[in-house]
Amino acid sequence: MLENIGKYEVIRKLGDGATSEVFLCRDPFKMREVAVKIVFEDRLKDLEGGSLTKKLFITEASLAGKLLHPHVVQIYDAVVGDDMSYIVMEYVDGGTLEKYCNAGDLLPIDKVVEIIFKCTRALDFAHKLGVTHRDIKPANILLTGETDIKITDFGAALMASGDQTQVAGLGSPAYMSPEQIKEHPLNHQTDIYSLGVVMYQLLTGQLPFQASNNFSLMYQIANVEPPLPSSYRQEIPLSVDKIVRKAMQKDRERRYQSWTEFSFDLAQAFRSDNLSDRSDEMADSEKFSTLRGMQFFSEFSDAELWEVLRISHWENLHANTTIMQDGDPGDFFCILALGEVKITKRKKLLNVLSTGECFGEMAYLSRTGNERSADVTTMSDSRIIKIRTEDLDRASDICRHRFDRAFMGILVERLTLANTRLTSV
Repeated sequence: MLENIGKYEVIRKLGDGATSEVFLCRDPFKMREVAVKIVFEDRLKDLEGGSLTKKLFITEASLAGKLLHPHVVQIYDAVVGDDMSYIVMEYVDGGTLEKYCNAGDLLPIDKVVEIIFKCTRALDFAHKLGVTHRDIKPANILLTGETDIKITDFGAALMASGDQTQVAGLGSPAYMSPEQIKEHPLNHQTDIYSLGVVMYQLLTGQLPFQASNNFSLMYQIANVEPPLPSSYRQEIPLSVDKIVRKAMQKDRERRYQSWTEFSFDLAQAFRSDNLSDRSDEMADSEKFSTLRGMQFFSEFSDAELWEVLRISHWENLHANTTIMQDGDPGDFFCILALGEVKITKRKKLLNVLSTGECFGEMAYLSRTGNERSADVTTMSDSRIIKIRTEDLDRASDICRHRFDRAFMGILVERLTLANTRLTSV
C-alpha cells in the first residue's frame, strides 16, 4: 500500500480501472481531501495501447484549472514523472449514478429531471470552452446530496482548440450517439444524445437498446427507435417522454441544437406537469431559471448563479407579511422573485417594488451594519430571495463583484429617476 503520492498522503484506495487506480489522499498544504488517479506505467509503455492511454492522460491533465464549474469535478494538478504519472482531482463523496439505474432503485421523476438539468448546464459550460466530453454515462456522473452532481473523467474529451485529431472508438457503446457509432465528425450534440440515454436509464432502469453483443447494439443505435420511457414507467409525463425522445434523435437536425434548448425544456417540464409540486421545496432547476431570467443577474455566469443558489434562502410569503422593520439590524438583503412589496416610513408610502427589484441592500453596501430606516411589507403573495451579508462575504470575489456592479447599476437608476423628478418640479 502506498503511503504517499508525491506530496499527497494516501488515506485509502477508492478503486481501479483498466489503465489507472484512484486513491483518496490528503493535501497537507491545502488541508483538504483529494482524489488522485495514477496511470499504470506499464500501460503508458505498452506498444499497442500506450499512445492512446497517454493521449487520454494528457487530455484530462490539460484541463487542470480550466473547467471551474460547481457541477464539474475540478482538476487541481497533474504530474508526469519517470516512475509515476497522476492527476489530482476534487474528491466527491457520494458515488456515481450507476446505483440508480436499476429498476428497483429508481429516483423520483422530479429528481431525475433536476439531475439532468444540472448536467446540461455543466456540459454547456464545457462546450463554451470548446470541450466535448464524448463519454457521458452514469459512471462518469457523481452524485452528492439529493440532486447535486459533478461530471468527471474528461479523458476522452474532444477539444475545439489545437491540432487534436478525433480518435475513433472512444466512449461506452451503450451511450454512444449514432454519429459516434458511424465514426462521423462529432460536436456537442453527441453529448446531448448520450445524456438522453442516461436520462432514459435513470427514468426506467433500462437501457433504450437491448442487445447480446456490440454489433447488434450499434445496429440498433443507428437504425431502431427505442420505446418511450413511459412504456416502462407509466407515471412519466408526456413532456418528459418528449424531452428524452428529442435528445436521442438519430438525425442531428431533429435533436436539440443547443444545451440551452435542452435545459429550457427540462425547466418547463417542472411547470407544465407540476413536477416541482412533488417536492417540499422549489427545485434548483426552477430557481436557476428564475435567476437567469432576471435583469439583476444578467451579467452573472452560470457558475456564479449556482453560487448564488448556494448562499440564498427562498421564501414564499403571503400578502401583508412584514419582511423588514424600521430599526431592525440590517444583516440581510432581498431580491423579489415574484409579487410586489411596499416601502413605508411611519405609515407613509415611499415606494412600491415589483418582481426583479432588490431591497435592503444599503446595509450590505454601507458595511457598517446600519439599522433599517423603513418598513417593507408584501402587497401580494410573493417569493423573495434572501441573502445574508455574512454569507455573501464568504462567496467568491467574482460573485461579490457581480453583486456590487448590479447594486451600483440600481443606485444609478434611482439617482437618475430622483434627479428627473426634481427637475420636473
